[in-house]
Amino acid sequence: MNVPIILNGNKTILDAPADETLMSVLRRIGCSSVKCGCKQGSCGSCTVLLNDNPVATCKIPLGIIQNDDIVTLEYFERTKEYSIITKGFELAGIKLCGLCNSGKIFCAYQLLKMNKIPSRSEIREQVRSLAPCCTDLNTLINGIMIAIDIRDHGVERVTKRLERNK
Repeated sequence: MNVPIILNGNKTILDAPADETLMSVLRRIGCSSVKCGCKQGSCGSCTVLLNDNPVATCKIPLGIIQNDDIVTLEYFERTKEYSIITKGFELAGIKLCGLCNSGKIFCAYQLLKMNKIPSRSEIREQVRSLAPCCTDLNTLINGIMIAIDIRDHGVERVTKRLERNK
């Protein structure tokens, strides 16, 4: 089956059986940020942005996407939002291990693009399905909250405030 998509800003045709997972196809064509984790859609390792929303590619058969916009973490790393999120994570003490980075980063992106300040419980709801292996849930929530603060006030101001509060 030939499936037209936009992958990382480029029109692409994916050729694979309709029931093959998007995760398998993306890994086969060299998208190294798409990892094979739990294969149940809960660990975050295979997450991409599908039409600007984070999805677990291990649960999506290729046959249900057509002309959709897919962004992988290796492409998203070039964005301002990625810089904001990773700086927030760094200031919270999160050291990304590489396995489930895309799940954590794309969940944070989903919250960042809301243009409001979500509560801790809203953030917890967004990330509750993730099984991050390199940080605990509260630290992840703190990192997202710091990233939102950076979005709204700038990295220098947030960094200075955090240093004063130590």
